[in-house]
Amino acid sequence: MNPAPGFKKRPDHRITTVRSPRRVQVRVGDEVIADTRNAVEMKEGDYPVVYYIPRDDVKMERLERSSHHTYCPFKGDASYYSFVGGPENAVWSYEQPYDEMTAIRGLLAFYPDKAAISVT
Repeated sequence: MNPAPGFKKRPDHRITTVRSPRRVQVRVGDEVIADTRNAVEMKEGDYPVVYYIPRDDVKMERLERSSHHTYCPFKGDASYYSFVGGPENAVWSYEQPYDEMTAIRGLLAFYPDKAAISVT
């Protein structure tokens, strides 16, 4: 078991995850980097919705792992990726999230200021 310490300190903090039936596309310039109908939609507090996308629906050859890492007491350690020849640290993933966040394990999320994300 690997429970999130953040929920012990702030049990009122709400994070919900749900499989989204919507189509999520991610573009960098004119290139489609990701295209899925299998995203996980995350809502956390007052933050904007984040769509986590399966790696099978992402052009992984267009990403390279970064040395950048961050930590969230609710989700765990995040690893980052940069676009090859493009924005750095534009993509993140919780590869071993806390127990409460297993729905996003290994999925990829994109910063909307570094890629164009459309949801239809």
